[in-house]
Amino acid sequence: MEQIISNPVVFTALIIWSLAWKGLGLWRAAKNNQKYWFVAIMVINAVGILEIIYLGWFAKKDRFWERLLRR
Repeated sequence: MEQIISNPVVFTALIIWSLAWKGLGLWRAAKNNQKYWFVAIMVINAVGILEIIYLGWFAKKDRFWERLLRR
């Protein structure tokens, strides 16, 4: 873990990855009025893993992935 933190390129990429998934997960949870998921995603920092799980399996489906892939 120390090597990841000491390498600025890897550390920056990890932060960008995490923020992108966190933002997407928070946006979907808020839009779907899923308060518990919103709080969990806000509090737990799991480098995007929790956000990916939420978006893939627990977010209300409304062609989200289809729209995302079309862009």
